[in-house]
Amino acid sequence: MNNTFSKSFGIAALVVAAFSALPVQAAEKIIRIDGSSTVYPITEAVAEDFQASTKTKVTVGISGTGGGFKKFCRGETDISQASRPILKKEMDACKEAGIQYIELPVAYDGLTVVVNKSNDFVKSISVDELKKMWAPAAQGKVKTWNQVNPAWPNTPLKLFGAGSDSGTFDYFTEAIVGKAKSSRGDYTASEDDNVLVQGVQSDKGALGYFGYAYYEENQDKLRALPIVAKKGATAVEPSVENVKNGTYQPLSRPMFIYVNATSGAFKPEVKAFVDYYLANAPKLVAEVKYIPLPANEYAAVTKHWKALKPGTGFDGVAEVGVKIEELLARIK
Repeated sequence: MNNTFSKSFGIAALVVAAFSALPVQAAEKIIRIDGSSTVYPITEAVAEDFQASTKTKVTVGISGTGGGFKKFCRGETDISQASRPILKKEMDACKEAGIQYIELPVAYDGLTVVVNKSNDFVKSISVDELKKMWAPAAQGKVKTWNQVNPAWPNTPLKLFGAGSDSGTFDYFTEAIVGKAKSSRGDYTASEDDNVLVQGVQSDKGALGYFGYAYYEENQDKLRALPIVAKKGATAVEPSVENVKNGTYQPLSRPMFIYVNATSGAFKPEVKAFVDYYLANAPKLVAEVKYIPLPANEYAAVTKHWKALKPGTGFDGVAEVGVKIEELLARIK
């Protein structure tokens, strides 16, 4: 045997032996989460508390519900936060990648329609009036407030809303226009709700929509409009009570986290995090100004999670006015 090779081999063996003798460092535990910017404040609050009491790192992104599902169905995240249910194309993408998911409602939200504080001519707004503003046919045509309602002034209408990758966009268009993703395109769109707040705040003729929590944070800058669900109905303002009792329609909705079923079953840190999420959701959801589920609904969601039942209670489309226990009962 070549002496140089023999010596090199001997040194290499010693190095391997030396490293083998060192204490093994446990790999850092990381839980990766992405998705809805609307659900983000809840998940971020849970993650902060959870990390403070464990050695697990939790990363929380805000690429929008659609963007989050793209990552989730590629296996890049353990949990996807969503402000609407998973869509058929996302279900198909997950199925193709062999990824099963557990659908967990975690809170309620009331999509809130807001106007500039100095707007003194709109006291409430109907679903029909919102549809006149937001339907695809309005693009390039409905440009002033009086085109929507002759009682309103000839003031330029400036619209601000969620981006097309947002679950908020999907739910709003489903509830107001009657078809998800059906909207005029000539409005200021953003996945960042703070951009929408600033836009409405800066223009007297502005109207926008986003989650209730962002309105709560900015109610000194904006005014929320009560919604008239149908002709002859009473206008109902967005509030915690009205979302919980079901009278704020059609803009009340559940919000979700979707857990990769494999991560939930085989990664103890993910299981511990979701356990913590559901146990602490009533307190933390309220702290970030969202609307907690009633106690019986959290109990049903927790039971569903413990059973690790994969699937969705929807048929790949958003539904308006669905009840949580009915939703969970659909998943066999």
